Amino acid sequence: MEPELLHGVIEEVATVVLHHPAKRNAMTAAMWRALPPLLDELAARKDVRALVLTGAGGTFCAGADISTLRGSPAEAQELAVRAEEALAAFPKPTLAVVRGHCVGGGAQLAAACDLRFAEEGALFGVTPAKLGIVYPSSATRRLVSLVGPATAKYLLFSGELIDTERALRTGLIDEVLPAAELDARVEEFTRTLTSRSQLTQAAAKEFAGGRTDRDAHWTTQSRTAPDTAEGVTAFLERREPRFTWTTSG
Repeated sequence: MEPELLHGVIEEVATVVLHHPAKRNAMTAAMWRALPPLLDELAARKDVRALVLTGAGGTFCAGADISTLRGSPAEAQELAVRAEEALAAFPKPTLAVVRGHCVGGGAQLAAACDLRFAEEGALFGVTPAKLGIVYPSSATRRLVSLVGPATAKYLLFSGELIDTERALRTGLIDEVLPAAELDARVEEFTRTLTSRSQLTQAAAKEFAGGRTDRDAHWTTQSRTAPDTAEGVTAFLERREPRFTWTTSG
């Protein structure tokens, strides 16, 4: 089977699978190019309220498949940055589900997600120093925002891999689960995400990402959108709310 991005939607959760098992799901040039339009397609769907990014088989992503990147390193890096930025800009909650290796471009994609859940035994690394590549400024800032300057420098300067214990302690990942429990936890958590207000989530995502020019927009949305009234009514009636505001229009 050719390297590709597999995807599907079940119960309002879109799942995108990095599929290149022959090379531990390393990203080919075609895979990098395919990710932004796929994310645009999924973002526009009203039946998608959250997105999971994962890898096929027992690993997440071993980075970039160098053999398919025939242009200059700068051109290859541009493809990766476009994909990373498209993932970071996805308007609904995103969750990276990591097994095995999450290295190089794989770590770049995982860091662009809102949250990261990992299987015990997973390994993480940011490895441009092994190739003599300048890591993109946007990716560096995103990494620093997750783990702080010291850990970001450790990862970038050394290219060494770290385990889930250290990744959790430094903030690179949010939860670590035994292999037998990861899928159930992801299903449980995404069910929680899809039951919550997209209005709250979309505003929080922008604010957490550093947007400072949209306060008036979100104030207007909170006054006019149905979610606030529904949330209060449901609380008073002691029932689960049925939120209807959507980023998809």
